[in-house]
Amino acid sequence: MIKNKMLIVAAAPLLLCACATLSDQDRAVLDRASKDAAAAKQLAAQAMDVAQAAQQGVNVAGDAANRAAVEARQAEDKADKAAADAKAASDKADRIFQHSLRK
Repeated sequence: MIKNKMLIVAAAPLLLCACATLSDQDRAVLDRASKDAAAAKQLAAQAMDVAQAAQQGVNVAGDAANRAAVEARQAEDKADKAAADAKAASDKADRIFQHSLRK
């Protein structure tokens, strides 16, 4: 464990010197990589914005679909009640007609 720490301490100045002695080509590669990383980060942020907007659209559409489903169930319930009321009225009218024929 101590040997590892000593190796790290000894290697740190070597790494610093290595960084200080980068060639122009290496610096250009690092600079280009840094710019590419920044561009990728910006594209990722834009993609996240688009994804969030799409998610909001999906949420709105889902809410609208849920409301439409509730309204459809309510309309079906009203139609069932209207059909039951119509049948009851028809049965009552039939009984009244049958009763009037018996007189």
